[in-house]
Amino acid sequence: MANEVESDIDELWERWRCEVDKGQSKERVDKYLAEHMTNTSRNRIQAAADAGNVWANGKPVASNYRVKPGDIIQVLLDHEPHDYTITPENIPLNIVYEDDDLLVINKPAGLVVHPGHGNYEHTLLNALAYYFGDKIDMNDPSIGLVHRIDKDTSGLLLIAKTPEAKTILGRQFFDHTTERTYNALVWGTFKEQSGTIEGALARDNRDRTIYRVWDLEECPQAKEAITHWRVLEQFPYVTLVECRLETGRTHQIRAHMKHIGHPLFCDEKYGGCEILKGLRTQKYRQYIENCFALCPRQVLHAKTLGFTHPRTGKRLFFDSEWPEDMTNLINKWRNYEPNTLG
Repeated sequence: MANEVESDIDELWERWRCEVDKGQSKERVDKYLAEHMTNTSRNRIQAAADAGNVWANGKPVASNYRVKPGDIIQVLLDHEPHDYTITPENIPLNIVYEDDDLLVINKPAGLVVHPGHGNYEHTLLNALAYYFGDKIDMNDPSIGLVHRIDKDTSGLLLIAKTPEAKTILGRQFFDHTTERTYNALVWGTFKEQSGTIEGALARDNRDRTIYRVWDLEECPQAKEAITHWRVLEQFPYVTLVECRLETGRTHQIRAHMKHIGHPLFCDEKYGGCEILKGLRTQKYRQYIENCFALCPRQVLHAKTLGFTHPRTGKRLFFDSEWPEDMTNLINKWRNYEPNTLG
């Protein structure tokens, strides 16, 4: 039996897919999945089926559906709650939109999204716990974050306020029906004005904190990842690009851009904190150091977010302004005068 577990950029959803063996006898899908999925209870699978998140051959099925040989079974599961409590903290939130079902937040760089190893406090979820007070329990895994962005990436995030909203919105991310674009400043210039990067991603075997593109024969567990990019503005040694995600893997833009030779500017993990293009003069080195100080993080902003409202069915689209550090850096490059740095 072939099976596949996928995680998107946010690592909030677990996806599982398999083709039922030819010799498999007919049995309930919840029993079949509980036997074949690692560390997943039958109750959890039944809850997923009740939410419409268990499919057979592309159609939602109930827990009592009986699998048959050749069936393609797919499951979408919320990750189970962690063993720590999210406590309220009075951290300011930049709320772009809110209604009874969801809210959209423009996250600043430097704010961790979810408590985890080394970051158990001062996160976005702590801020949301304070904002919601007694109205919504942020320790309930059936609500809250629908997706994630990195700590040092700024921009738009979607929060579900009800279990129904989280299920429906999560399915949109699963089906790639959301629209997400990012703006990034990367090293180097491009011969073409647009392109597509297709490269399966998995952790680097030499540094487990970063991801890299793999050949699937060499790393079968690598996950398909597709990034569409286009040039927005070109400077002498760096380029402002827009990246549109077709898939949403962890560090997707950062890993893909490094793979094609254009690491994000000031991205320490992916080699962008070195002078990769430009002059060899002391003045130029000082100029780049000043740029790094102006925006001391990977220059990446989740600029737009589009999705279908989980209750009304209306298509919503949001656009966000760059934060001050990124705006100042781009303006510095717009005013760059190479003749003065020679």
